[in-house]
Order: sequence, then C-alpha cells, then structure tokens
Amino acid sequence: MKPETYIHTLKPVLDFIMAMVALILFSWLIALIVLAYILTLQFPIFFKQPRLGKDGKVFRMWKFRTLSEATSMTLQQRRFILGDVLRKTNMDEWPQLWNVLRGEMSLVGPRPLPVEYDKLFSAEQRRRFLVKPGITGWAQVNGRHSIAWKEKLELDQYYVQHVSFLLDISIIIKTAILLLSFKKDRSLEEEKFTGTN
Repeated sequence: MKPETYIHTLKPVLDFIMAMVALILFSWLIALIVLAYILTLQFPIFFKQPRLGKDGKVFRMWKFRTLSEATSMTLQQRRFILGDVLRKTNMDEWPQLWNVLRGEMSLVGPRPLPVEYDKLFSAEQRRRFLVKPGITGWAQVNGRHSIAWKEKLELDQYYVQHVSFLLDISIIIKTAILLLSFKKDRSLEEEKFTGTN
C-alpha cells in the first residue's frame, strides 16, 4: 500500500474505530477519573489549549487538567496528587480520543505543539504538518522528555517520511510497554522550544 493511500484512506478509518473502541472499553475508568475530580473539588476537570494540527491549522486539544490554575505559582507549586497520578500514567491524554473522533488528531503522529511555536520551525521541521498530530508518536517512544528538541523534531520528521501501518503498530506497542514500565514523569522539566534548542 502506498503511504499516501494509507495516510488519507485507511489511517483515518482505523483511528476512528480504535478511538471509539477505546472510549467504550474505558468509559468506566474515565467516569471514575471525572468522579475523582469532583470528590477532590478539583475544577475545572478538563484543560483545553489551542494546538497546531495538520496543515498548521489550529484546533483545541483536550486533556484532563493536571495542574492548578494558579499561574502565578511555579509548576511544582501547582501540582496536586490526582494530576500527578494521571500525568505519570499518561491517562491525562485520554480526552484526546475525542480529538481523534473529530478528525483533528490521529492515534499516532507528531505531538501537537503550542501555537506560539508556529513561527519557530524551519522549512524542514514544518513537514510535521503534512500529517495529523498524534496522541503518541515516534519521538514519544524514543526518549520523549529526556531528549533535546532538535532530536525530538528530527524523530518527528523521520515519522512523516516513513509513515506506514507497520510503523504505527510498532509505535502503539512500544507506547503500551512504556506505560506499563511506569517511568518517572519528566513532563514538567521540559524546556520550551525556542527554535534553537
């Protein structure tokens, strides 16, 4: 199968089916998470932020909120127990299945980045916009927050150049293995992209 056929025909269908199945199978757990927010009086429950999608179009990405909204405080001061648990297990990303159903994201692809980064990409780095952003991706299973932005973006470019059904399946399997390893969460240590790092 040609990469273009997979990207534009089969991949969107598989994304929709797998996202729908995941939402049905784990609806009980998602309901428990929402209940935990309510019982601990952590509001709002969801975090919505404009992100860059396919062709550079902006969309609202959904997550479970894992930090307090007191932006005057440091990231460490804004942490709360439920948010830490969700971030460590990556369950904070589950609401993005809704973005997949809406056709804004894929299960696998370069992670959607903040709108403020749009003018910082080189022409080569902008090739990431040829595909939909993903909940997980090649960079996420090859270092994620432990590697520099330059390497992370190079891994995203590799994915765009080699996207295929087999590569997507391997990324999903590697993602599952990483989730079960319960590695230390370093997401709050990640530096912002400046176009030079």
